[in-house]
Amino acid sequence: MKLLTGLIIWFVASTAMATDRPNVLFIMTDDLNCNIGAYGHPLVRTPHIDRLAEEGLLFENAFCNFPLCGPSRASFMTGLYPDQNGVTRLRRMFRRYVPDAVTLSQHFMNNGYAVARVGKIYHYDNPGGIGTNGHDDPLSWEERINPRGRDKEEQHLIEVIRGISTDKIGGTLSWMAAGGDDLEQTDGMVATESIALMREYTAQGRPFFLAVGFYKPHTPFVAPRKYFDLYDPEEIEIPRVPDGYFNTLPAPAVKTLTVKKAQLDLPEATQREVIHAYYATISFLDAQVGRLITALEELELKDHTIVLFSSDHGYHMGEHDHFQKQTLFEDADRVPLILSVPGMASAGKRTPAIVEMIDFYRTLTELAGLEQPPSYIQGKSMVSVLNDPEKQTRESALTQHYEGYTIRTKRYRYTYWPDANGLNAELYDRLNDPAEMVNLAGHANYEDVQMQLHALWKQRVEEAKAIPDGLEFIPPGPEDNGIGSAEALRLFKEGKL
Repeated sequence: MKLLTGLIIWFVASTAMATDRPNVLFIMTDDLNCNIGAYGHPLVRTPHIDRLAEEGLLFENAFCNFPLCGPSRASFMTGLYPDQNGVTRLRRMFRRYVPDAVTLSQHFMNNGYAVARVGKIYHYDNPGGIGTNGHDDPLSWEERINPRGRDKEEQHLIEVIRGISTDKIGGTLSWMAAGGDDLEQTDGMVATESIALMREYTAQGRPFFLAVGFYKPHTPFVAPRKYFDLYDPEEIEIPRVPDGYFNTLPAPAVKTLTVKKAQLDLPEATQREVIHAYYATISFLDAQVGRLITALEELELKDHTIVLFSSDHGYHMGEHDHFQKQTLFEDADRVPLILSVPGMASAGKRTPAIVEMIDFYRTLTELAGLEQPPSYIQGKSMVSVLNDPEKQTRESALTQHYEGYTIRTKRYRYTYWPDANGLNAELYDRLNDPAEMVNLAGHANYEDVQMQLHALWKQRVEEAKAIPDGLEFIPPGPEDNGIGSAEALRLFKEGKL
């Protein structure tokens, strides 16, 4: 019987390989900015991510479509802009607004792939939802695994900035140098469970789309102590802003930078401690990514697996006098992106091409040789960039927030807040001001540039708001400004979502 079973597995595996269907390892991190060695950070140690960059193509100008977990994740998974899938608030669930949407992973499932999620892909209340399905979409997966580690059990020990209770650590700065080893932490378990699925699908001979959703480095910044020991806090540079800086910005932009009152005017010692913990958590995350890549090698899958590594959005670490996300500046909108494809000619190279996370859907579909996705899917394939890193597929990247939209071109960032009173625009010449600290909107020397960029901004926003043909769209109502529809909330509380 064992011999017969073995022959069946061999036959299925041989058949699957004969179809030349590559696996997809889709690695998504949470709140990771470009503080990575491969992106040139002078302190942060990420040897495994750096190695992935040496084997793949590193995108220097990749941008999210909304600098907040829920809307960003719903966008790249549906291949729709936030205004097109209705998810422009944190806890909305896209099926309420586009019930028939075929998600990225669904498309692979419909083409015969084994499709699974381990950890966080759609929105989770992190760390509140750890161990649950969060605001997941059950139609997107065959299998869902929700690890819960020591970091969740020891939540009461985590240090929080002044005046914040430990039950609100997900939305504010919080940290802990943990005891124990990597495998006890939730993200260590995410890697372990993901490797087990790789082994299972390989034994079955099934091509897989495996979405690995790490919870870090999202707050609370928790990692085993050895990762904190990698850094000397005195070597950490704390960003500064000049006096009167907020007076140069539109009121909605100032609001995004100052909304978390408890995190304003932090003592230098606290800022240094927070940044130290963030760096340590990134290095812990890097080690888990390394485990995944090592497993691909041990299972002899590396030459048959596409690897995409990214984050749901960027993250401020004191830049513009702000910590965390939800701004329309480079720090919150730019994401790390590394794409490794077996046999790629651009391995080990970097590309300046401007891309958006919404481009993932069409790119992975084309790389895997699948049938075309539904016609309403937005985004542009990045495959031509993989063939020629100097290729440009976009003139600009579009990112939105609750009250405004920004476009990023090769040289400029232009942000417009339609409902702002008085000053409502921001213009940054990134060639001369890469930190985006000098707002040139309204300056006579940039009048023509601003007019051209505003026309492009208007075009991009109109396109992103237009509901594509063939897509049923149910507009959000007033009751959807919070968590979403009452029915979705009920299903979530009952553990069905």
